[in-house]
Amino acid sequence: MEGLLSFLVIGGLFFLMMRFGCGAHMAHGGHGGHSGHGSHDADNEEKHTDPVCGMEVDVSKGYGKMHDGQLYRFCSRNCLDKFEADPSRYLQPVPGDTGGAS
Repeated sequence: MEGLLSFLVIGGLFFLMMRFGCGAHMAHGGHGGHSGHGSHDADNEEKHTDPVCGMEVDVSKGYGKMHDGQLYRFCSRNCLDKFEADPSRYLQPVPGDTGGAS
């Protein structure tokens, strides 16, 4: 009976680690979705420029906001709040901006 209890406790810990810990990325498509685990050709396409501060923001990080059918990414909640207060202030076209990362 003592061996069964130990087995169940270890099995439960293993399940939690695989579900929420280090093994979670393996169950959901490998390393590709995590930054720092390798490069992808699509990584350059998955970056946005914060319209408030101009910082480059990965798709998997920061805050996102749909505005007029366009997704904007923000580096912080502070930048998102500024944008929500006055979107037109930050959506002025920048001369020479091609919309892509340099």
